[in-house]
Amino acid sequence: MSESAPRPSSLIHTVYGEYVRRLGGWISIADLIALMAELDVEAPAVRSAISRLKKAGTLLQERRAGTGYRLAPAMEPVFEEGDRRIFHSLEPAELSDGWVVAVFSVPESERAHRHQLRSRLSWLGFGNAAPGVWLAPARLLPDARRLLERLGLSAYVHLFLSAEYAGFSELRTAVASWWDLPAIEAQYAAFTDAWRPVAEQLRGQHRTDPVEAFRAYVPMLTEWRRLPYLDPGLPEPLLPADWNAVPARAVFTELHGRLAEPSLRYVEKVTGLSESQEPPCPPERPTPPPPTC
Repeated sequence: MSESAPRPSSLIHTVYGEYVRRLGGWISIADLIALMAELDVEAPAVRSAISRLKKAGTLLQERRAGTGYRLAPAMEPVFEEGDRRIFHSLEPAELSDGWVVAVFSVPESERAHRHQLRSRLSWLGFGNAAPGVWLAPARLLPDARRLLERLGLSAYVHLFLSAEYAGFSELRTAVASWWDLPAIEAQYAAFTDAWRPVAEQLRGQHRTDPVEAFRAYVPMLTEWRRLPYLDPGLPEPLLPADWNAVPARAVFTELHGRLAEPSLRYVEKVTGLSESQEPPCPPERPTPPPPTC
């Protein structure tokens, strides 16, 4: 596994995204602490991370059968976007798909927005072709629109769809200057080195123990989920010949297929919830009437 352990807040983010949303959206702090203990995160670190996530507006405290937390409604689109990128954007784009180009201009008096635009476009996988000019495979247009609108930055940006590159440099050379491909490859190599041995070990097992699945799957998914953002999914003809995203994706796909379901079964056991069951409703709710449980 990775030499540097993921931060508690990152692990909690994964637990909410992969499990809590599927189990009604709410989890008690006691159950969360129990789950995090299996990931070698102690209770004080869990409470501290929860406090930061609450302050950031990611989580809302809600008392049901004990004190717990649910995702803020504004976070649901963020997690839905994450689902698309993490689980459904594993293959490179086609060169014939074209490009989305983002051009922005921000007044000096609002330069904080300029920094925010750069960082968020980079996070989405856009490459920087020139000052204020960013581009990515065309399939990233919906994600870019949603993100810019959600952050209130759409007024500063013009988005264009372009079918093909018309010159003058060789496109593969230009792409290598717009994206830091060696840095992306380094991230993929670290993932593969960390998790391929785990995949190989699991191949010899007929059954995966649910708690062991949980212990492996959460840190693995936490490490993986940033990679589909760093990697824009460039068309294969523009990539290095030995592009190492391919073996990394194979490792992720294998571990996801092996660990996702048994780890969910473990979370259901700890929380007493299932995918078809909402968390218990609190004994009293103000009007309007409470939702059906």
